[in-house]
Amino acid sequence: MTAAPESGSEVERARALVLAHGWNATAYQIVNPGIAHWFSDRGDAVVGYTDAGGVRVVAGAPVCALERLAGVAAEFETASHALGLRVCYFGAEGRLENLYGSARDRARVLLGAQPVWDPRGWPEIPAAHASLRAQLNRARNKGVEVVEWEAERAQESDGLRTCLRQWLGTRGLPPLHFLVEPDTLSRLTDRRIFVAERRGSPVAFLVASPVPERRGWLIEQCVRGAHAPNGTTHLLVDAAMRALGAAGAEYVTLGLAPLSDHGAPQPDRNPLWLRGLLRWVRAHGRRFYNFDGLAAFKAGLQPDRWDPVFAIADEASFSPRYLHAIAVAFSGGSPVAIVLRGVARAVKTELHWASRRD
Repeated sequence: MTAAPESGSEVERARALVLAHGWNATAYQIVNPGIAHWFSDRGDAVVGYTDAGGVRVVAGAPVCALERLAGVAAEFETASHALGLRVCYFGAEGRLENLYGSARDRARVLLGAQPVWDPRGWPEIPAAHASLRAQLNRARNKGVEVVEWEAERAQESDGLRTCLRQWLGTRGLPPLHFLVEPDTLSRLTDRRIFVAERRGSPVAFLVASPVPERRGWLIEQCVRGAHAPNGTTHLLVDAAMRALGAAGAEYVTLGLAPLSDHGAPQPDRNPLWLRGLLRWVRAHGRRFYNFDGLAAFKAGLQPDRWDPVFAIADEASFSPRYLHAIAVAFSGGSPVAIVLRGVARAVKTELHWASRRD
C-alpha cells in the first residue's frame, strides 16, 4: 500500500536536498509522483520510499552528505521499525553497498548493472564504431532531427503525450510506477528534454534527470512513438550525450539493465531460491520485458564501465517477503493482477496480428 500524496512544499523540500546531495543515479526520481518522503530530524536528509507489504521500499538510498549516510540510514530504519515495518533499499549503489556490503545482518542481492559514460568523451565512440554510426544514419536519412525543448513547452505538448501513449501501448505490461514512473512530463523542473522531430512533429523524446553530486545525469526515459524510424533512440542518446558533455557533465547513465551481469559481481551471491526464480523470469518473461534486448541496446552504446546495482535488506537473509514488497511497489497493487492484465494484453495483440494475417 503506497503512502498518501504529499504537499507541494514537501516535494520542494525533497527536491532541494536532492539538488544539494543527490549521488545515487535514481536520486532525482524521488520527486516523481507516488513517492513518499521521510526527512531526518536535522532536516539535512531525505529518503524517498513507498510502503508495500509491511516493507518500506526505498528508492535507491538516503539522500544526504556522505558523512551522514550511516547515521541517516540508522535513523530511518529505527523510525520504520517503530511502525512495525522492515526496510529494503532498491537500486542501491556503491556508497550504500560499501556501508553494508560486509555486514552480517544485511542481505543484499544483485539486481543487475547500469552502464556509465563520461559524456565529454562520447564523440569518440560513434567515430570508432561503424555499427553505431549506421544506426544514427538510419534515423537521419529518414529526416529525423533532435532538438532540445524547454520544460514548459514539453509539459504542454500534446505531441509528446501522444508519443508516450503509443509507447506505453507497446509494453508487455500495464504502466509500472515507483522508479519507472511513466508520468515524468508533469514534473520537468531541472530535467532536460530532447525531442526527435520528423517533418516538424515529435516522434520520440528523451528525459534526462540530474545526478548533482556526480556532475551527471540519468537518462530516465527514452520514449519512442509509433512513427519513429529505426535508429531514432540512438540519435536521441547521441544528441543528449553531446549536449550534456558540452555543458561540463562528467557522468551519464541509462539506468539499470535488470538481471544483467555486465561488469558486476557474480550473481551466485544471491540466495539459491532467488537465483532459480530470476533464471526462470529471464527465460520466460520476455513477452512482458525484454531483459536481454535492453542490456544489448545499452551495451551497443559502448559504455565506459558497468556499475553493479543492488537491493539491500535490513535483515540477514533476503526472504520472499522483500521480493513481494518490491513487486507491489512497482505494480502499485497486486503483482499477480498486473501480470494477468499483461497476459490479457498479449492475447489481444496476438489475436489482432492473427486477424491481419488472415
